[in-house]
Amino acid sequence: MRKITCIICPRGCTLEIEEAQGNEGYIVTGQMCKRGREFAINELTNPTRTITTTVKTIYPEIPRLPVKTSGEVPLGKIFEVMKVIDKAVVTHMVKSGEVIVKNVLDLDVDIVAASDMYIMMGV
Repeated sequence: MRKITCIICPRGCTLEIEEAQGNEGYIVTGQMCKRGREFAINELTNPTRTITTTVKTIYPEIPRLPVKTSGEVPLGKIFEVMKVIDKAVVTHMVKSGEVIVKNVLDLDVDIVAASDMYIMMGV
């Protein structure tokens, strides 16, 4: 049995998950909503995360731009994705949602701007 804290909603339920006998799947307890069961199974079988961070820009007024992944990344790939993000440099004004790095590491996930540079500069 494994205990985890659910991060799907603010409740932070303590979930217990274990494999059922035979090929019956998983037994999950402790969830206060149906999303907790799915989270627990995914966390045990294929954990993923959304990455939020910043990238460098060429603008002294905005030296770093907030970015995020457009979807979830396998937990084991986060450091590799971060290495790619660390090499990225924004060289033009971008709007929120604009792709900064397309299909990072062939994961079908883009790195996108999480803020509008025009607003950040007060333009």
